[in-house]
Formats: sequence, structure tokens, C-alpha cells
Amino acid sequence: MSEPDPRRRVPRTDAVLTDPRLAAATERLGAAAVKDAVVAAQARARRGELAPEQVADAAVAGLPERATTLRPVLNATGVVVHTNLGRAPLSAAAVEAVAAASGYGDVEFDLATGARARRGRGALEALAAAVPDAEQVLVVNNGAAALVLATTALAAGREVLVSRGEMVEIGDGFRLPDLIASTGARLREVGTTNRTHLRDYADAVGPDTGCVLKVHPSNFRVEGFTSSVEVDALATLGVPVVADVGSGLLAPDPLLPDEPDAATALRAGAALVTCSGDKLLGGPQAGLVLGRADVVERLRRHPLQRALRVDKLTLAALEATLRGPVPPVRAALTVDTRARTEALAAALGVPVVPHAGAVGGGGAPGQELPGWAVALDAHLAGPLRLRGVVGRVLEGRLLLDLRAVPASSDAQVLEAVRACTS
Repeated sequence: MSEPDPRRRVPRTDAVLTDPRLAAATERLGAAAVKDAVVAAQARARRGELAPEQVADAAVAGLPERATTLRPVLNATGVVVHTNLGRAPLSAAAVEAVAAASGYGDVEFDLATGARARRGRGALEALAAAVPDAEQVLVVNNGAAALVLATTALAAGREVLVSRGEMVEIGDGFRLPDLIASTGARLREVGTTNRTHLRDYADAVGPDTGCVLKVHPSNFRVEGFTSSVEVDALATLGVPVVADVGSGLLAPDPLLPDEPDAATALRAGAALVTCSGDKLLGGPQAGLVLGRADVVERLRRHPLQRALRVDKLTLAALEATLRGPVPPVRAALTVDTRARTEALAAALGVPVVPHAGAVGGGGAPGQELPGWAVALDAHLAGPLRLRGVVGRVLEGRLLLDLRAVPASSDAQVLEAVRACTS
């Protein structure tokens, strides 16, 4: 007699799901993800790739690590605010705050009186304390949203004056003219690409002017025969000045002397300053609006504000970033990684090379952050990415810069490289 078909011995799905490991995984990952792992293991058994009694073990091994497809990575590129890798990593304090806010909370409720309260009051108070020059503050869901809300509230159906040299593309193909046009405002260019003067703005100001927009030209610099108009001069024109400082620097920083900041722009006379929360501030994605009380209040009461407001998790993370310890982005700007880099290079038997890091995310364009990197064969870039380590390929070499890698993760980098070279 012939042996029975081993495929008949493949256990049923409901039988495999009784395995305690898979039952526990269902609570953590959800029934669909666990069932998919079981079905995949059963298919392998039917193809003869594993024995029927190995199905449960194979299903456990095939489970995803978490219920999201987003994978954490180590940023070894040397670019601190890396947009493709999620920009600013949150501090431990901000992560803890997000966890605390993930359930029910008093985001819009006064526990003392039992009455409705101002939404996100803790985060707003922390932001106001961080920038005392702002009479009032507001938080929306990203930097572009802050700019859209400002131009909509101040200039819908009217003109927004902007220098031709500040007509920037903000990423992924989105351009400032398109963004402003979407608000119903009309963008009016003044000056030229390399030189704009106060008289260019003055000649254009009229009854139909809603605001003057001053944009930080992030990600590039124009050098040579150039001129631009600062906020203090624009503030003399008699119309509101909106200064988009972009990178989220709230106050002057000696490390970044050429980077515009919110406090300076407000003191210079800007009616509004807009910027991002997930760049140099080092917090969650958010659009920060700071300025004169009457102007910010116009934005707060505008119907569009409701569509752009942030959720409780963002508010919690932003407050913790503002009140808590130095966030990882700020620490990475000044960290000295030479000893760590030399230790990694010695363990791998590869050279250490000088490497200029960058702020990234549109912050301090052109400014280098001197540092170090280990140099590996460029062909390792792909395998290392699949193991969660992202480096920089430059001049035929893969450079791993530890500037934005937590010191506690150095061993993980070493293990990943060894696994790819063994």
C-alpha cells in the first residue's frame, strides 16, 4: 500500500490557532495577521517545505513584529532631520506622553469643574512660555497647514506679496505658488530671483493686499549678487507680515547663526510666524503659529482651523518636547561620535573617515556638521537597509555616521554589519 498523502496531515487552521503562542499573538497583533501567518505556514507544509507538525512553529516564526508595517530604522546617514526617515525622533519623555494620552484624557475637559476646557491648553501654554515674544499661539497639523491657514484667514480673495527669490518647492513636488493658490488668495511676485528691494514691495502694496509673506528659502542658498528684505523693513509697509521660518527654531542659536528663528522675527514686527514642530524643535509633526493676539485669534476662529487641528497624541508629544529634556535632534547637532566610531571601526576592521553631517529638513541649508563615519563597501547598503540600518553611499563607499544613532544602538549597528558580511 502506498503511503497516505502527507498533505492530508496538515493541521486545520482552527487547530493551529489553539497554540498558546498564537492565541497570545492574536491579542497583540489581531486575528487577521495571525491567521495569515498560519495559512502561509500551512501552504509551505502542503508544498513539502516543512513537516505538518512544524506548522505552528513556522506560523509563530512568520508573525510580524508589530501591528503596523512601519519599521523602525537606525539613521546612520549623518542627516539629523531626515524627512524620508520620519524627521525628528521623539524624546523618551515625548514617547511616554504619547502613551499616557493614548487612552481617555483631559484633552478638552477640566477635571476640577467638570466643564469643557480649552483644547490642548498644556501644550499651548508650553509653547507660549518658550516664545514670550508671541502674544498668542496656535498649533495645527503641519507647517504647510500653518501657512495655508494664515494666508486663507488674512488674504482669501486678495493678494499675497512674496519675493520671486522665495518661491520655493517644499518637497514631494509641492510648490509655494500652488499652496497659496489653493487658499483662494492671489500670489503676487515682487523683485527678481536674486535681488528684491523694499521698494518692490512698497510699489505692490495696495487696498487689495492681504499680507506680505517672507519665506525662509530652505534646502538651498542663492549666493553672489543678491539682496533680500528683512522682516523689520517689511513691517513698515502697513500690512501684516507672515514670516515662515520653516525649520522650527524658536530662538537664536549660536550653532546655527544664519538660521531664522521665531523670536527674532516677532521682535522685528512680524504679525505671524509659522514653522514646523518636527524639525529643529525635535518634536512631533505639527505646524506652529505664533504672533499678535488679534491676528492669531482670526486664525483660531476661522472655519478651516477645525479641519487642521492636531490630535491629543500630537499635543502630548509637543508639550513634553517643550517642557522635557533636550530632544534627540538637539543633542545630535553637537554630539561627538569619534570614540564610538573608532570603536565600531576597530570591531569591523574598517577605516574611520571624516564626514560632514547636515541638519536636514530644510534647516540651515549648506551648513556642515563636522563628524566621522566608518567606511564600508557600497554593496552592503541594500542588505543593511533590510536589517534596519540606513547609511549614505558616497563616492563608491557606504558611510555609517553615528551622529543620529543613539549610543545604546551601536551594538545593533555592529551586529547588522557582521550579519551582512558573514
